[in-house]
Parts: sequence; structure tokens; C-alpha cells
Amino acid sequence: MVSLRCKLVVKDALLALNIPYKSIELGVVELTEDISKQQQQQLKENLLLTGLEVLDDKKAILIDKIKNVIIEMVHYADELPNVNYSTYISNKLNHDYTYLSNAFSEVKGITIQQYIINHKIEKVKELLMYGELNLTEISYKFNYSSVAHLSNQFKKVTGLSPSYFKKLKKQRKTNLEDI
Repeated sequence: MVSLRCKLVVKDALLALNIPYKSIELGVVELTEDISKQQQQQLKENLLLTGLEVLDDKKAILIDKIKNVIIEMVHYADELPNVNYSTYISNKLNHDYTYLSNAFSEVKGITIQQYIINHKIEKVKELLMYGELNLTEISYKFNYSSVAHLSNQFKKVTGLSPSYFKKLKKQRKTNLEDI
């Protein structure tokens, strides 16, 4: 679950099945009591209809937690942590980072670092599209050593320079307004 909408979908599914819960957070639901196998199956089916799935595998659950920590850190925190991402993630999940990193790479096929970079670039694209911050402010916000470093990483991930990306978005917006 990465959004408020996902939380609402899960909440509705739980309420529809009369399953009492304590909390619904990103990727985790805390139930107040155990539920039957039949309720588990019905919940899985209901959530699958909305594009969500219930994870039973411990490794899949751990990977989902790692992804949620990263998404929360990049997309929803006001500032990125002042410690290494490895330390931050390790502390948040109470696991050794090497273990987390190996498990993540094995399941996702990319490193945690690359996953973080991909999400940072997605957020940078969003900020560029809405013109909320300039590139210097964005590079500072995401703890890049320089605008050049951010620009190089942006181009490596998207194939476009940040300025060309912004120009394309303006052209598309103009074209849509002409319709």
C-alpha cells in the first residue's frame, strides 16, 4: 500500500467482511484478533479485485516493508534522513542491512540503492512538472552533492536531461490546451 487510497480500499474490505482491525499503515494491517482461513481467503480475493494482494511469504513481506520505508522516505517525508540510507532502513526495520540488501536484490533483481534512485528520480520528475522547485533546490532537497550529479543521475534513469524533460512536459501541456 503506497497511498491513502490503498488504505481506504483495505479498510473497506475489512469492514465489508466484519474483520476488526487496530491500524492500517503502509503495507501492514494490524488485526485485533485472529481471523479464520475462510475470512483470509475472502479478504485476499476482495483485495485482488482492486489490484492489491495479501502477502503470506515472510521474505515477500520483508521486501514490501523495505519498499514502503523507501517510498515513505522519498515521497512523503519533508526531508531525507541525514544518515546513510542503509543505516536508516536498517534502523527502521531492525535488521542487518546486508541481510536486507541481499534479500531485496534476490527478489527484485535490483539493489536497494537503485530502487531508491528510481524513486528519487520519480519525485524529481514530479517536482519539475509542477514547477514547485528549481533544479538547485531539488538537488539540495534530495541530498545530491551538486546539480550536475542530479542531472547525470536523472539522464541515466530517464534518458533525458532535466531541462529537456521539463521542456517536453511544457510542450505536451501546450498541445493539450490546444485541443
